Amino acid sequence: MVRRARRNPRESNSIKQLPYRHLRNPYPALAIASEDEIEAIHHASLALLRDTGMRFLLPEAREILKQAGAQTETGSERVRFDPDLLIELVSKAPPSFTLHARNAGHNLFFGENAVNFSMVASTPNVSCLDKGRRTGNFHDYCNLLKLGQSLNTTHLIAGYPVEPIDLPPTTRHLDAIAALATLTDKPLYAYALGDVRINDGLEIAKIIRGIDEQTLQEQPSLITIVNANSPLQYDIPMLQGVLSMVRRGQPVAFTPFTLAGAMAPVTVVGALVQQNAEALAGIAFAQAVNPGCPVMYGSFTSNVDMKSGSPAFGTPEYAKATVISGQLARKYQIPLRASNANASNAPDAQSVYESQMSLWSCINGHINLIMHGLGWLEGGLCANYEKVILDAEMLQMMSEYLQPLSFAEDELAVKAIDEVGPGNHFFQSAHTIERYEHAFYSPLVSDWSNFETWQENGEVTATQKANKIWKQLLAEYNEPLLEQDCAEQLDEFVQKRKAEGGAPSL
Repeated sequence: MVRRARRNPRESNSIKQLPYRHLRNPYPALAIASEDEIEAIHHASLALLRDTGMRFLLPEAREILKQAGAQTETGSERVRFDPDLLIELVSKAPPSFTLHARNAGHNLFFGENAVNFSMVASTPNVSCLDKGRRTGNFHDYCNLLKLGQSLNTTHLIAGYPVEPIDLPPTTRHLDAIAALATLTDKPLYAYALGDVRINDGLEIAKIIRGIDEQTLQEQPSLITIVNANSPLQYDIPMLQGVLSMVRRGQPVAFTPFTLAGAMAPVTVVGALVQQNAEALAGIAFAQAVNPGCPVMYGSFTSNVDMKSGSPAFGTPEYAKATVISGQLARKYQIPLRASNANASNAPDAQSVYESQMSLWSCINGHINLIMHGLGWLEGGLCANYEKVILDAEMLQMMSEYLQPLSFAEDELAVKAIDEVGPGNHFFQSAHTIERYEHAFYSPLVSDWSNFETWQENGEVTATQKANKIWKQLLAEYNEPLLEQDCAEQLDEFVQKRKAEGGAPSL
């Protein structure tokens, strides 16, 4: 089969990175709430869905839930769930699933102790040190896709890294998903904004993987996030997207947008009760449509600045909510997503320490999909090139942290210590020389030289160094090969759907 590449491949990338890894978390999951406290959240959520209920704005969704045994009322959009029915439906969700990419080496497992990192998604703006902050556009969108492909810490691009606002809304998804499908060979994502965008995304997934509908049903090849309109509501476009996804066996991550003090109670525990109720209601709906379809429990609970109303991320409250969400998801045996989030307006110290707080809570909470892993700024209002690289450094460090230590006899190094003896050093010992190149973590951005050497080299800060690295990665980017017939089918499909008008405006 003839294959097509848009650029001539280079032998190697001069930016030194850790290898691409499918990560597993070998450490015990952190539990900061007792079993009784988790049960208290669980039962409070069940009571909320039984007594208050959840609004499902799509009539078809209410009818499906009614047929499944939920309580509906004529003239009302509210659905109430008997606790036993809710648990029965939720229990049908599988504990794990595999998301397939056109490059089988980039297939991803979700569940158990798997860890997957995603690029930033859904920001309306983009920024870098050179050009400042600007409205999202297709050029920057493609550049961020290329960085996501080039960086080994990126497992998937779960959403548009920045919204390409310069493209027409009705056909934007066609250009955006086609670019995602060609500029990367990692798993695909489409927005659940109605059924048309999802169905177009699924057809693109079939084309680039060269599969039929039955194989698509058996091998999930596209993922989406569905947000509840917190408090206690799922809107029509999102529910239409859910129906298209789950009827065709594709995974949906149900993620309430529960910011404590704004769209959820001001207490963290109260916000978690609402998050749990909204997530369970969405999962139950998916299982009522197609029992056994893959789903994820989504956590996005954080707090707001009570003075301004602005979202805050990477806070102690966010960290505790994320870890407890992990406990809840494990109770229901459903894969979990959360985020590497911060509220800084620049790729500065605040952005890093808030991201570290978010990342540690995700790792300790055994999160399976860490959304917005690279590049998020301004509480999700901006994607930043330098932050992509700073995050890549942090994710590399987390990746290395997740590698188990060896306790083999040679690693215990008793013989090496004996050979060196008292009062000497290990720099020239055979034990050190044998491991010289791979003894310790090799940084992407961090500068470990002493002050004098650092000053001689121009006093480059981590952010300035990140600026150089993303430019070099883009200069050395190689588009992954795509079979010629797949490329032609993709082009033909996109042009055909554009001629038909694309998707309706929302």
